[in-house]
Amino acid sequence: MALDQKNNPKEIAGWLSYDWANHAFFTLVVGVLIGKYVTSLVTAAVGENGAVITIGGHDLVTAKSLFSYSVGLSVFLQIFFLPILGSIADYTHLKKTFLAFFCYLGAVSCGLLYFAGGDHYFWAAGLFIVSNLGAGASIVFFNSYLTDITTDDRRDKVSSWGFASGYFGGFLTLVGGLLFLTYNESWGISTGDAVRICFLAASIWWGGFAIITFLLLKKRSPEKEAPTERHFIVVGLLELKETFRELFALKHTFRFLIAYLLYNDGIQTVIVMSAVFLAAEVTNADGSELQNSNLIIAFMIAQIVAAIGALVFERIAHFTSTKTAILVSLVIWSAVVIYGYGFLHTLSDAYFMSGAIGFVLGGSQALSRSLFSQMIPKGRESAFFGIYAISERGTSWIGPMVFGLVAQLTNSYRPAILALIVFFVVGSIILLFTNTDQAILDARNINHENGA
Repeated sequence: MALDQKNNPKEIAGWLSYDWANHAFFTLVVGVLIGKYVTSLVTAAVGENGAVITIGGHDLVTAKSLFSYSVGLSVFLQIFFLPILGSIADYTHLKKTFLAFFCYLGAVSCGLLYFAGGDHYFWAAGLFIVSNLGAGASIVFFNSYLTDITTDDRRDKVSSWGFASGYFGGFLTLVGGLLFLTYNESWGISTGDAVRICFLAASIWWGGFAIITFLLLKKRSPEKEAPTERHFIVVGLLELKETFRELFALKHTFRFLIAYLLYNDGIQTVIVMSAVFLAAEVTNADGSELQNSNLIIAFMIAQIVAAIGALVFERIAHFTSTKTAILVSLVIWSAVVIYGYGFLHTLSDAYFMSGAIGFVLGGSQALSRSLFSQMIPKGRESAFFGIYAISERGTSWIGPMVFGLVAQLTNSYRPAILALIVFFVVGSIILLFTNTDQAILDARNINHENGA
């Protein structure tokens, strides 16, 4: 087939396969196990909220904030190089290469978590930072392929099916994790060892199914050729400058991006911190702490409902508008954090909250991705998605920092989760006053001016 052919079923299937592959990391590892695992390691070493890093007699990092700060740091590092990598990819044939490199950087780092036990909480946190960084970076190039393989009229549908396939894949890994963590002791495997085996299994799932993606996705010729007299890194830096110049000129696209970075930062923080929150704030009917199996069931509910929700919100967008559907989801997100703060006490409450999160999760993310893809000048997809990925799946940074700081100051996760409502409210207000139709038109006018 021609390399620029769009809507090819085989290539779309390859693209969908990466969502299927990487959700093993985002659900089983990030969503359920890693937060509680790192927190349990550091708590065993320094106490419930003991100091981990102290400067001048002040506790800079404590046991309750180590993991959330690790999330924030992994994403903060991405801010410096993802937009540059995206700009380089737009000028070269390296988009698929970058996708593969960061995919396996993340998958291998995830697998190495198997060896992070005992009092090696810094090692566990460090490997998670690298793994999350690799996952976030790979998503930049994965997302930018959406405009390469689909036409505008199919973008909402393909983007929604991508998230739906990811949620189904994540659901299956959660089922496997639940069964393993339920019967591990009867097989003579300790809970800590079982969790580390789950890290290894998730890395194999991620890297294994990604092979399908790399077999079916085709390399694309760049819209622009890099100047031969300059190194491609220099070209990437210059293109990054040009990307921000264009972004500031596309004022409606820029306004949408600000709204997205805010509300999706809140979404990602809820997802990443929910396991830590539930483990600390919710108990079983007999007063005992929740087990890993309880957390996995909660996330299984979220995954299966999310797959349905992604398709439901695609229909809402079809009959109203993509912007309206996103705003509806953000109202529900605000209600979710209020519920978590004031009404979540029992395991059944946790399961209900998981279902509510799942219902709006897929729609808000899939529709935001497809809408933003239409606001990008042709040939600049990777560069723009490099900025977009500052708050993508598992890659929020301001939210975890706020969550960790509030938890550290109050010694409770309840006010920490309520604080996230600011992200949803402010993001919704900015989106409400953003003319997304004009943003799409402005991006197309730039394409026309460039002779596209």
